[in-house]
Amino acid sequence: MKWIYFLAGIALFIKVLIMPNPAAEWSEFSIVEAIAEDAGVPNAVSGIIFRNRLYDTIFEVVVFTIAILGVKFLLANEQPTETVYRFSDRPSIILARLGATISAIVAIELAIRGHLSPGGGFAAGVAGGTAIGLIAITSNSRWMEAIYKKWNAATWEKISVLVFIVLAIVTLIGFQLPSGELETLFSGGMIPLLNVLVAIKVALGSWAVILLFIRYRGLL
Repeated sequence: MKWIYFLAGIALFIKVLIMPNPAAEWSEFSIVEAIAEDAGVPNAVSGIIFRNRLYDTIFEVVVFTIAILGVKFLLANEQPTETVYRFSDRPSIILARLGATISAIVAIELAIRGHLSPGGGFAAGVAGGTAIGLIAITSNSRWMEAIYKKWNAATWEKISVLVFIVLAIVTLIGFQLPSGELETLFSGGMIPLLNVLVAIKVALGSWAVILLFIRYRGLL
């Protein structure tokens, strides 16, 4: 039986080498260009997420929100960690803070220009969450929580979700902002606004989860 499998593998390998891949007859039509033109943004991925599949994106944001609530619910009855260890040596602190600065700049770039180049709200939120995580591993956890409460991050997270849902529903109904000139910053109608809102939601949600895990699970 092994010889049959071996011969079949050789035959398949020869087929791949000899027989060319069939070429599509409709190669002149570009799906990517059609989506970009329809959405009014060069980044076809943003066009799909915030236009063609906006209904799915709404529930993706809601699922992320439910996941954060789930973490809070599951850890609510546990005892906080008494001692939270963190990086305290100077080289680690400098490298972490440098990485956090770079991640934060990348997050802002991806959020603002995500409809023009590879990136977008979800990627920007992940970059923002990475920046917060790098600060967390070298900072006092109580200080991080104090900053979180001082700037009302939890409230802004909820506001960003509600505004996103409202704008998404308005878009699905048929209302659109002016598309503007293609490949410019102020283009794509609602897409840039939705990008920024998703970035804020994901970054602040990541911050909340990081604080919860540090409080109840420690850091290292």
